[in-house]
Amino acid sequence: RCFLIQNKASIAGLSSPFSDRQRGIVPKAPCSLKIKAAAAAAASNRDRNGTVLAVETVTKEMAEAESLIDDSQPTVAGGIRDAYGEDAATEDQPVTPWSLSVACGYSLLRDPRHNKGLAFTDKERDAHYLLGLLPPSVPSQELQVKKLMNIIRQYQVPLQKYMYMMDLQERNERLFYKLLIDHVEEMLPIVYTPTVGEACQKYGSIFSRPQGLYISLKEKGRILEVLRNWPEKNIQVIVVTDGQRILGLGDLGCQGMGIPVGKLSLYTALGGVRPSACLPITIDVGTNNEKLLDDEFYIGLRQRRATGQEYDELLHEFMTAVKQNYGERVLVQFEDFANHNAFDLLAKYGTTHLVFNDDIQGTAAVVLSGLMAALKLLGGTLADHRFLFLGAGEAGTGIAELIALEISKQTQMPLDEARKNIWLVDSKGLIVESRKESLQHFKKPWAHDHEPVETLLEAVNDIKPTVLIGTSGVGRTFTQEVVEAMASFNEKPLILALSNPTSQSECTAEQAYTWTNGRAIYASGSPFPPVEYEGQTYVPGQSNNAYIFPGLGLGLIMSGTIRVHDDMLLAACKWTRKLWFLNPFRVLGSQLVCISLVQRKLWLLRLLKKTWIMDRYTHPSLTLGRSRLTLLPMWLPRHMNWVSTNFDSPCYSRKGIRDPLLRCS
Repeated sequence: RCFLIQNKASIAGLSSPFSDRQRGIVPKAPCSLKIKAAAAAAASNRDRNGTVLAVETVTKEMAEAESLIDDSQPTVAGGIRDAYGEDAATEDQPVTPWSLSVACGYSLLRDPRHNKGLAFTDKERDAHYLLGLLPPSVPSQELQVKKLMNIIRQYQVPLQKYMYMMDLQERNERLFYKLLIDHVEEMLPIVYTPTVGEACQKYGSIFSRPQGLYISLKEKGRILEVLRNWPEKNIQVIVVTDGQRILGLGDLGCQGMGIPVGKLSLYTALGGVRPSACLPITIDVGTNNEKLLDDEFYIGLRQRRATGQEYDELLHEFMTAVKQNYGERVLVQFEDFANHNAFDLLAKYGTTHLVFNDDIQGTAAVVLSGLMAALKLLGGTLADHRFLFLGAGEAGTGIAELIALEISKQTQMPLDEARKNIWLVDSKGLIVESRKESLQHFKKPWAHDHEPVETLLEAVNDIKPTVLIGTSGVGRTFTQEVVEAMASFNEKPLILALSNPTSQSECTAEQAYTWTNGRAIYASGSPFPPVEYEGQTYVPGQSNNAYIFPGLGLGLIMSGTIRVHDDMLLAACKWTRKLWFLNPFRVLGSQLVCISLVQRKLWLLRLLKKTWIMDRYTHPSLTLGRSRLTLLPMWLPRHMNWVSTNFDSPCYSRKGIRDPLLRCS
C-alpha cells in the first residue's frame, strides 16, 4: 500500500509519518539499528533497477539481524547515541522495515514524480497516509492546469515564468508536462528559447536545486562512479553540453545546464520520452568568461577553460563510461559545443556511439524540411536555387551539407557538384578557393572559385541568391541594404534569420516584411509576434529544431538503432515538410507538437521505420516486428491511480533488456 521508491535512503532517527497499521509489523529495536539492518537485508533483495523485491524477506532478515545486536538500552536525548539531537519520543517511533525504499504521507508530497497535489483521491489519501495533510478539495488535473496558467500569466517578466515552471517541475512533474503540452505555443518560449538563454546567463543567481549531473575536471578518473550516482538506471536519452557556445550568448561555462534541462523537457513533452529516462549533463572544464569568473554567485569551476589533451581525455572517459553504464543504445545529444569540438566529437564518436548533434543535424533537418515546403511557392527544385549563408559554423555548414546531400540524391549528381550552388560567408568574407589553405577543415568543401568578397552586401549582389540564411549568432546583420538587394532580384525572397535568442536574430520579422514590401517568406529561430503591414497581418514562421529532435529521438529509441545516419534525417525532413501550413515556415503550432496527437507521431515513425529500421543499421538483437514496434505507447502526463499501484514501470524486462511494448506509467 506504500510506494516503492528507487534508491531513496532514510536518515537514522528520522521521525516516521506512518500509522499504527504499519507499526504493528515492525520488530522492537532502536530506530537507527533497524535502518542499518534493513539496509543490509535490502541490499540482497533488489533487482537491477534498485526496487525492493520482497518486503517480507527484508522483514525476516532484519529480525534475524536484530538478534545479533546487543543494544537494548533506550536512546536518551542528548546522549552519545543521539547523533541528531532528537528526543527519545521521536527516536522511539518505529520505521517500516522497507523505509529505505518507501514514500508515504508527507514524503510522498515531496516526490515530484508521483505527487499529484490536491488531486489525490480520498482512497489514495487513505491508502498512503495523506489524511489531514491536504485540504479536502480534490480538483481534476485540468482544473489544476487552469489555476497554474492564471498564476503564470500574472508574471510580466519571462524569467519569472521560467523560474515558476522549473519550480513546478520539481514539485509535480506530471502537472508540469500537462501544462506544457496543453499550452505549448505559449509555454514553449518560456522553457526553451528565448527565455532559457536569459536563464542560463543568470543561472548562478537563480539556482535552487540541481536538475542533472555536473561532471567537472575534479571527477576525472571517476566519471563512471559519478554516472552511477544518478538514481535512475534506465536512461535512454542524454543531452550534454560543455557550455562553451550557449545559443548566441557565448561561453557560459557551468551555467549552460539550462539548455540540457530545457531540451529534455521537450523530449518528454513533444516526443513522449519518459522523464525518468532523460538525463541532462554539464561537463565543466572551466570558462573563459571573465564576467562569470568574477561573479560571486557563479556555480562552476573558477578557472580558464581546459583544452587539448586534457579536454579530449575527459570527453573520452565520459563517452566510454556512458556506453559502459547505459549500453550502446542510449542516445547522446551534443549541445552547444564550440564549432571545432562539435565537429570533432561527431566525427570521432559517430561510428562507435549513438550520437546526435542538434546544432549541426537537428537545425539542418528542420530548415531543409521548410525549404522543401517553400518550393510550392518558389517553384522549381532545390537544384534550381542558390543559397547564401551568413555564418559558417555548426549550424551553417550542417544545413548546407544536408541541402547538398538532398540535391545529390534528387539529381543523381556528385556531392561536390551539388555544393556549387551553396555559398557561405564567415567573419572574413565569402569563402572562396583562394582562402582554402587557412580555412578550418569543415569549411573547405565550401570554398568555390570566385574573387574575394569581404562584405555580405557584396556577396548578395555577386551571387544573387534566392535563399538567404543567417546562422552567425550576431544580431542585426541582415541590414536594410542586404534585404532590399534580395528583394530586387527575387519576387519572393526567402529569408531565414535563425540565430537565437531573438536579440541575436539577423533581422526581425517586421524589418523583413517592411523592407521587401510584404513579399518576403520569413522564418526565425526564435518566435516573433505577428506583423501588421499596409493593412495585412503577416505571421512570421519559426524554423526551430524543436520540431525535429523530439520525434527523431523517440524514433531512434523505438527502433533500437545504434547509429545515426543522414538518411534518417532526410526521412524526417520529408515527413515534416507535409505539416507546414499557409506560410511554409508557419508550423501547425500545438497540432504538430502536441503529444496528444499520437497518430501524427506514428506516421513519422513509420516513415523512419521504412527507411532504416530492420536494416544494416539496426541492432541485430532487435526481434520485434515492424508493425508492433510502431504501436509503442508514448509517455503521457496524466494522473495515475496510486491506490494499489506499484509505480515506475521502467520499460525493462526482468533480464534488463528494453521492451518497448511494456506500457510505462
